[in-house]
Parts: sequence; C-alpha cells; structure tokens
Amino acid sequence: MAEDKKNASRLKAGLVFIDESGFLMAPWVRRTWAPRGQTPLLYQRGRAHQKVSVIAALCITARRDHLRCYFRLHPGANIRTPQVTAFLRQLARQLNREPFLVIWDRLQAHRPKTVQTILHTPPALGSYFLPAYAPELNPVEMLWGYLKTNPLANAPYYTLEDLRKSTHSHGRAIQRQEHLLRSFIEHVPLSLRLY
Repeated sequence: MAEDKKNASRLKAGLVFIDESGFLMAPWVRRTWAPRGQTPLLYQRGRAHQKVSVIAALCITARRDHLRCYFRLHPGANIRTPQVTAFLRQLARQLNREPFLVIWDRLQAHRPKTVQTILHTPPALGSYFLPAYAPELNPVEMLWGYLKTNPLANAPYYTLEDLRKSTHSHGRAIQRQEHLLRSFIEHVPLSLRLY
C-alpha cells in the first residue's frame, strides 16, 4: 500500500476508497434504554428479504486537506458491473476532472475490462486492490459500520421505499460531517496524513 500512496502523491492525484454494502429491512438490533419494567419491542415484517444495495466512495483530495463522500443507492438490486461503471462515470464528473486513484477490494464486479477501461481514462489514473481478507484497510467499511449500528439500528422497515428513504437521508447527513469522515480514515491502519 505504501507504493500506491507514493504514486498518488507523485501524480498529484486524489485517493478514492470504494466499497459496496447492503441494508436489510430487518434492523440491526442494539441494546437500548427504556423505562424500568417496559421492555422495548421491535416489530418487523417477517420473511422480508428485500434490501437496498449501496456503493460509496470516500475521496481524499490531492492536497490531502479535504474529504468528500459520494454514494448511490440500488433498491432491490445487487451491485454488479453496470452499477460500478455508472458510479465511476458519475464520480469522475463529481470530482471536477481532478485526477484520482481508486483503492478497493477484489469484488468480481471491479475486474471486467469495461471497469478497467474507465479507470485508465483521465481523470482516473488507475486502481489498486486491497489485500485479500483485509476489509479493515478500507475506511468505507467504517462508514457501513457506523450507519448500521448508529442511525439505522433498532429501526425496522415495512416497505423497501421506507428503507431507501431512511438510508438516503442518513447517508446525506454523513456527507456533511467531515469530522466523522476524517475519523473513518484515522481509524484505518494505513499511514495517511491528512491536513
């Protein structure tokens, strides 16, 4: 990973960490407070296997002084190559044509030639794969953990649209909290210097 960071610095490129996840209609159950003698109850829809798939990017600018978060929701679908290519094209537009390097895991949807073609077309300068079985190196994993165990915990959803709206609003709230995004980077065992 050290070589990747040096290449990004030498090329004056931003670092973009990308990952995918899914949010289920059944809530992540956490311990909570309640008045004595009143056990909190969570009612949820049984046999509801629908989900909202999400792809997100945590972007560090070339000067390492600013963080941005972008995401796209896919209700009732899995993240596959077409969703990854559409996300990368939109990401390049959002980054205002600044050069960037992508760092992500070895998901099969990250490997096709269509994806690699996009990643070697300016402003993208290429991609690097994280080591196998090392999700702790991707700060976007921290984002998923935060969303699932904090704002979306103990909240059952009865329709896919309700889950989509809630996931979208909580994702948008995190986008505006740069200190929280910075904490995701700082808790990853990579030596990234942020200013």
